[in-house]
Amino acid sequence: MTASARLEERRGIAETGGVALRRDAKIELLRKVPLFERVPRKELARVAALAGEVSYPQGVALLQEGSRDDGFFILLQGEVDVRHGAQLLQTLHRGQFFGEIALLADVPRTATVTTGTPVEALFISRADFKRLLGDSPALALKVLEELAYRLQTTALAGQV
Repeated sequence: MTASARLEERRGIAETGGVALRRDAKIELLRKVPLFERVPRKELARVAALAGEVSYPQGVALLQEGSRDDGFFILLQGEVDVRHGAQLLQTLHRGQFFGEIALLADVPRTATVTTGTPVEALFISRADFKRLLGDSPALALKVLEELAYRLQTTALAGQV
């Protein structure tokens, strides 16, 4: 099954609705994501406008290791299990996020993420985010600055 087919299947399982977050609540959740730490509130509001609210039952694979699935999630309610192969790496809870690399790069997923309980989440697709970056040079610059900072930090950590 292709990545796009898995995404469509996942979207078919997802139900929109559930928790109806105000824009300010979405902005505050996004601000906790390192990729968006340096983004001004005005630009963050534009990102928040892209974030759809979705619900999934227990046992749904949201991301599949090795696939090029699209999308970024912030958990509003519930838990997801992150696995590399059969090994459980961690369980993520409310307020935590996954899939941020997919907003910028079409690269294979490094882990499978499956709902451990029913889940409500914010979801942003790569296509929507890239379109926004094209429309907002200020946002694109802040995201690039954060990526450069993270690369520098990672490089310096490797030199120790």
